[in-house]
Amino acid sequence: MNLSELQGHLNTLDLTPSRKLGQSFLVDENVSRWIAAQLQVQPDDVVVEVGPGFGALTEHLAGKCRRLILIEKDGRLASFLAEKFGPMGVEVVHTDATEYDVRPLFREGGVKFIGNLPYSAGNAILQRFLDAPSPVTSAVVMVQKEVGDRFVAEPRTKDYGVLSLMLQERWKPAALKTVGPSLFHPRPAVDSTILRFDPRPISELPLHSPEVYARTVKQGFSQRRKQLHNNLPVEKEDWPAFCEKLGQKESVRAEELGLEDWVKLSNLLELHPCADLPPSATESLDAVDENDVVIDTLPRKQIHAEKHLHRAVHVFLLNKQGELYLQKRSHLKDTHPGAWDSSASGHVDPGESYIDCARREMWEEVWVEPKGEIERVARIPASELTDLEFIEVFVAEPKGKIRVHGKEVDCGRYFALEEIDRWIEERPQDFATGFMTCYRAWRAS
Repeated sequence: MNLSELQGHLNTLDLTPSRKLGQSFLVDENVSRWIAAQLQVQPDDVVVEVGPGFGALTEHLAGKCRRLILIEKDGRLASFLAEKFGPMGVEVVHTDATEYDVRPLFREGGVKFIGNLPYSAGNAILQRFLDAPSPVTSAVVMVQKEVGDRFVAEPRTKDYGVLSLMLQERWKPAALKTVGPSLFHPRPAVDSTILRFDPRPISELPLHSPEVYARTVKQGFSQRRKQLHNNLPVEKEDWPAFCEKLGQKESVRAEELGLEDWVKLSNLLELHPCADLPPSATESLDAVDENDVVIDTLPRKQIHAEKHLHRAVHVFLLNKQGELYLQKRSHLKDTHPGAWDSSASGHVDPGESYIDCARREMWEEVWVEPKGEIERVARIPASELTDLEFIEVFVAEPKGKIRVHGKEVDCGRYFALEEIDRWIEERPQDFATGFMTCYRAWRAS
């Protein structure tokens, strides 16, 4: 789309670009084509485009992927896009991208994200779509250069801060190209940067709690000019030992710590309950008979190798809206790594009751206690579908905010039950087998 075509569309719709909405339309066909190409769209991909405007990028995406979803806040533009691209199978959603519910996108098995993001809401939009757990597998965006510089900033630079560290924990951002105001109408007062985001491999950082990490970073940069220890809830006598472990001087400031240093610091400040648990392979479990009566206590490895019946619990945590918290299992799990699972689950320890195990697993995996009573909602006999486990399923409301740790849980999110029903039907491969068995038993009860 060139400038004369854009002006014709603006006149037809009687539309004046809104400064409040950050509307500045790309009018360079070559740059539009180049940006779209950076997403490397394949025929089976699902692509979400935010801020499509009059479709400068859309023109180079439509018809090239399995599903293309446009999210446009301006109603007049949404109608224009539906009329122009709807016949090509493109879906247009008239809504504010900062309020868009990304959870149904998980049913697609991963989506690609692209957009010429409005300067006024670019950060909020990226937070909505890229915060873990995210359905996005890669992204290409254009943002104000000043913001883009903060995304890719490195330690000891003026742009380095909370925004850099919050994004870089999960993503590897790369600045691809800077473009000037002349490519847009109306012309913005600043340059823009095109960036690509690819997932950061989990193994690159020490295991940690993302919630504790986020709080530590925000506290650390709360007063940037001060020495770091003045911003953190750390005892004065503990700080020298912390700095020694980090390899930093005691007078260090926030912008001097790298990404891995911040992860290590968060672990030093508040260690998650599961962080010091021994490896699961070393635990012993009760072997039981077909009546769930203990007959022996054996190493976990032997229990599984010899296919002994044993015991486990699954806990479903519901928020006040009745949504269920699903965890994404750690990549370290020996079964179903990276799969979606119950809020908390685990084997019953020797001599432990099912309900005591449920309380313990809540604390060890998601760092919360139950608010009120824990309700047992199902008992499932041992079978191949339960990995030879007798399972008791419990429901509770968590007291406080859930916090996870990479040793047990990668990340998690609340989902509406109807959404989970559809997700399981469409993509059962995304879930741990035990969860689906327990979930169906609960839903049928």
